[in-house]
Amino acid sequence: MPTISMFYGILILMYFYDDKKHKLPHIHAEYGEYQATIAIENGFVLSGSLPQSKMKLVQAWVEIHKESLLANWKLAVAGEPIFKIDPLK
Repeated sequence: MPTISMFYGILILMYFYDDKKHKLPHIHAEYGEYQATIAIENGFVLSGSLPQSKMKLVQAWVEIHKESLLANWKLAVAGEPIFKIDPLK
C-alpha cells in the first residue's frame, strides 16, 4: 500500500486495484489507531473515521490536490506506479 503523502502525523495511502468495494476514486487516511476512506471528488467519508481536526486537514488537502489525486487513481487502478503528492505545510 503506497504512502503518497504524510503530514501532521497523518498517512495518506492509495492502494492498487482498489476500485471494487467503493467504486469511487478515494484515498485512505491513517492517524494512530484511526482509519478512514475518503472520496477524492467531494471529500466525503466513505468508511471509518478520524478525529475531527485531522479530518478537516485531510479534506482540505484532498481539495487542494484533487487533480493529482485523480491522476494517481487512474494509475493505481491500472496497477501502475503512482507518485508522491506534497504534504500540507
